Amino acid sequence: MSRLAGRARAEWGPLYVTVRRALVAKRWRAVPMTLGAVCLTAVLQFVQNQSWGYQLVQNAGSVRAEDPLPLALLRTPLSLFVPALDLPVWGALAQILLVFGIAEICLGWWRTLVIAYVATLAGTLYARVGIALGPHHPLGLPGADAQVVDTGPSAAVVGLAVFLGWRYRAYVTAGVVIGAMVVEVLLKDNLAGKEHLAAIGAVLVMCCVSAARHGRSGRERAGSGSGLPPIQS
Repeated sequence: MSRLAGRARAEWGPLYVTVRRALVAKRWRAVPMTLGAVCLTAVLQFVQNQSWGYQLVQNAGSVRAEDPLPLALLRTPLSLFVPALDLPVWGALAQILLVFGIAEICLGWWRTLVIAYVATLAGTLYARVGIALGPHHPLGLPGADAQVVDTGPSAAVVGLAVFLGWRYRAYVTAGVVIGAMVVEVLLKDNLAGKEHLAAIGAVLVMCCVSAARHGRSGRERAGSGSGLPPIQS
């Protein structure tokens, strides 16, 4: 048991300490963006389930591969918070509250939104590429998927979970998330699952870029501290 507890502390300890300190010090004031995202998602869910509001939400925040690209890009930011009609909204709200909340505390609100947007945008753009490749290509999609609404908050949640796992060295957790998405595609080969993998791919690229930047900054600080000139880009 102590060995298991030690592994849990090594995996989640730094993340837990960061989140706990913020919540103890500020309570709900630590996650204002997350609370706003939860409220926005709940409002959009309510509106799209009304006879007068369904088309309004579709026009404002639902993205399909058949949409013109400029229109899809315009709708993508709001699509982050439009929950799927065929899934329980409470699941989406819980995911946003948990994952967005941890990310906002650990990364800051604007980095959280950037990563969430990149993950969602990657899925949106992949759908277009996949349909263009066709169903017989390993990365392709059937033409009927052009009429399927994109994943909504889930791609952002998956992307943030992977980035947090990398940033706080919770590599097992990040690996489990990635593995679960791979299994999802193998068991249920649909657009949402492949968009999740596209989101993960985009976030892994962001992890590599961030690691390269931090490594370069560290070398520059070391060079400055040793009396050497900083490395120029």
